Amino acid sequence: MKPRILVIRGGAIGDFILTLPAIRLLRENFPAAHLEILGYRHIIALAENRGYADGTRSIEYGAMAGFFIPRSVLAPDLVEYFASFQQVVSYLFDPDGFFEANLRRAGVKNLLPAYAKIDGTEHAARQLARQLQSLALYLEDHAATVHPSAADRAFADEFLGASDAPLIALHPSSGSARKNWPLENWRALGAWLLARQPTPRLLLIGGEADHAQLDALTAAWHGAPVRLARDLPLPHLAALLARCRLFLGHDSGISHLAAAAGAPSLLLFGPTDPSVWAPANPHVSILTAPGGDLTALSLATLQAAVARLLSAGDGPV
Repeated sequence: MKPRILVIRGGAIGDFILTLPAIRLLRENFPAAHLEILGYRHIIALAENRGYADGTRSIEYGAMAGFFIPRSVLAPDLVEYFASFQQVVSYLFDPDGFFEANLRRAGVKNLLPAYAKIDGTEHAARQLARQLQSLALYLEDHAATVHPSAADRAFADEFLGASDAPLIALHPSSGSARKNWPLENWRALGAWLLARQPTPRLLLIGGEADHAQLDALTAAWHGAPVRLARDLPLPHLAALLARCRLFLGHDSGISHLAAAAGAPSLLLFGPTDPSVWAPANPHVSILTAPGGDLTALSLATLQAAVARLLSAGDGPV
């Protein structure tokens, strides 16, 4: 019977992608094990049968709530599930230890609480992998990668169709207004890109919280070669991003996804520290806003950086 390893990871898209190097470290060192991930279904889909996990399970299961309550009655199916793993690595924030105590009540014998409060000492991916050193596992490569499946790539083929025009992706949002470049600048940047020769196709990316911004930009670029990638499953979006000549975005989970998919990326950083939070991939370039204020980053500065990157090939600016 295969040994079984469970990684528990909540959090947002970027949090999960920053944890992929640690998961890869487990996968490479225990290649014969059944490795499973418990987390948010739409996010952990990036890993299932895509080079990391043999299986996944949603953390958004009602009976899971009992594991966060001290001395609660635990669902028998979850007791059996957790007890089936020889090693559990949990990245859940558990300040009172209730979750850990209930996992042990369920029969988990080898539990590694791996939650890390990210500070400014080193890159976030390295901090997230640090707890694995207690298993004699040491992270060398802290750049995350994702690996779209054949079905994901087939979706990208159908979505994009046949065209020789360079594909440039724009994600004009993030999880915080302070990390966003002003929308009017994105509108002007898109118009400038569409006036270049050869005329690129723009891939405009956004989720449920970005509909107003996406609507404003698609209206401004009406009639231009713009494809809207709205609310797509993350594995499908990763396959689209892998086709891009360039990705432009902020400090966001989608920027981490683009970098992990292999897209040459130019990312705008303001109040957050890129040495900790930027993707570690070699094809990523960073523009840091003056004084950490993205409203102070000029359109001309970004245009010059984009022009250099498009003329120089896939290397960093």
